[in-house]
Order: sequence, then structure tokens, then C-alpha cells
Amino acid sequence: DIDIPTFRYGDNSTGVGMGEGEEGESVGQQPGSGDNAGGEEEGKHITEVDISLEELADILADELELPRIEPKGSHRLTTIKDKYSGVRPVGPSALRHFKRSYKEALKRQLAMGEYDPADPIIVPIRDDMRFRSWNEVKAPQSNAVIVYMMDVSGSMGDEQKELVRLEAFWIDTWLRRNYEGIESRYIVHDVRAGEVDKQTFFSIREDGGTRISSAFNLCREMLSDCYDPNDWNIYLFHFSDGDNSSEADNKLCVKLIDEHLMPSSNIFGYCQVASAYGSGNFINVLHDAFPNGSPDEQGPQLITSRVNRKDDIYESLRTFFRQGR
Repeated sequence: DIDIPTFRYGDNSTGVGMGEGEEGESVGQQPGSGDNAGGEEEGKHITEVDISLEELADILADELELPRIEPKGSHRLTTIKDKYSGVRPVGPSALRHFKRSYKEALKRQLAMGEYDPADPIIVPIRDDMRFRSWNEVKAPQSNAVIVYMMDVSGSMGDEQKELVRLEAFWIDTWLRRNYEGIESRYIVHDVRAGEVDKQTFFSIREDGGTRISSAFNLCREMLSDCYDPNDWNIYLFHFSDGDNSSEADNKLCVKLIDEHLMPSSNIFGYCQVASAYGSGNFINVLHDAFPNGSPDEQGPQLITSRVNRKDDIYESLRTFFRQGR
């Protein structure tokens, strides 16, 4: 199984300037000899791996059995790219392949008996030079935008925001694996909504009540101004503890989703995180208004999930992306 990445602090738990001792005195356990035999208890073993986000996304897909996303047909564009595919003996200096050039020089010096292991100097000459070569290739390019919306009212504490941060990380990782060009936008709201940068989105502390429609209205304006659904694959995710100010605002939210947000997007995802203070009712409002997620030919367009703890995140991701849309 894939575990949530964590940072583990050292076991010595020592600090600076708060212990006993004098200046210049050695600190920590000193090596020495003794008569004790080796222990028989198991030690702690840590496996370190070097892995890219693309590989991590592929592991996630295998683990959760996620299909690759198929962008909407009208969103598929074709672009011409230069792909470096080999080396050649001529070319501009900016494309000089230093490793291959020195390798050719070493081969020449060895063949001519000029290489001295005691004085390993390699001097490439003109005939040794190698340069990167490229070909023009057609590559599919699909633009995508993710709009993250989060309730930052008084009922959303640090624990809830941590769950949102982890869920958003995996959403971003998976979608970037599926799209060439991708943008991320961030909206926070209590009774009013505003766009913020990524760092502020995950660190902001607010208070007060909740009016979810403020975020949906701002999102609607953002899509109208910047993202034509004929040119963009649009992913909308709202995170909340399910608390909202009034039944009237719930109805306004349903109207905004139905008439503006859902028709423009590949997915409208609502993730409800557990809170001791929120009512948790908004997910029920969505279930009542959009039975079975208002499915089209690909499946539900509006998808909901509940995340009460970190272990729920992967099932939430499976719920959002198992349709491949």
C-alpha cells in the first residue's frame, strides 16, 4: 500500500543551549569498548528511494486502478516540439554534448597511445566534438486548469486544512501526469470569497461564518473571464466541513453549480472533511439536488467524497478519478 509521506525526526531529541555542560566539553555518546555481546533485537531499517512525481503518479494509478484521463475531444490541440533524439559530429556550440565529446577524445587518445593514467588529461580536438541533434515531432497538448476552493471559516481548523493540503497534493500530482499544460487557481472564503496564491491558500487563518455561494460566484466569474470550456479541461474542487449560513444560500449554491460550474467542467468535486464544529449538511444538499451526480455518458459530473482522516484520502481520489474524465 502507498503511505502518506511523513517526516521523522531524529531519536536523540537534543537541542542547542539548554543542557548541562561547559564550553568545549564533548557532547553525545562517546565510542568505547565493553564486554557486552551484540544484541539480538531488530534494528530500524529505512529504505530510501529517488522517485519523480510522474513515477509517483503512476504508482498511485496502479494502486487505485485509475484509468488515464481522456481529455474532451474539442480540447485536444497539436503542437510542434523539438525533441533531442541523438548526437552528430556537427552543430552549434550551444548544443555541444560535453560528455560524448570527452568520451570520443578518450577513445582517440587510448587508440593512439597518448593517454597517461598517471596524468589523466583529456583534450578534445575538433574531430572529437559531438552535438545534440533534434527532430520536430507532433505532440498532443491539452490545457487544463484546477480551481481549488476552500472554506476558511472558524469551524475549519488546522486538522481540516492539513487533510485538504494532502488531498490537493495528490489531485495536482495525478492531473499533472495527464496533461501537458496545467494551471492552478486558489479561492478561499468565509462569508466573502477571494483569490489567493498557493502558499496563502494552505496557511491562511480566518474566522466568522460561511457563505459557500461566495466562492462559487467568484469561480463562475473566473471561468467566464479566463477559461473557455471549448479550449480548457476544467477541474473544480471545493473543500468544506459542510457548514453553510442558510438554506437560501444552499439553494443559490445548487443553482450556480447546475447552471454555470458543472456545465463548464470535466468534474465538479466536493470533498467534505470532518469537523467537530461544522454541521456536515452540505454534502446532503448536493446529494438531494444532484441524484447520482447528474450523470452524463461518462458518468457522474458532480462527485462527492468524505475525508475524516488521512487514510480516507486515497479512496477519495479513487472516487474522483475512477471514470477517467
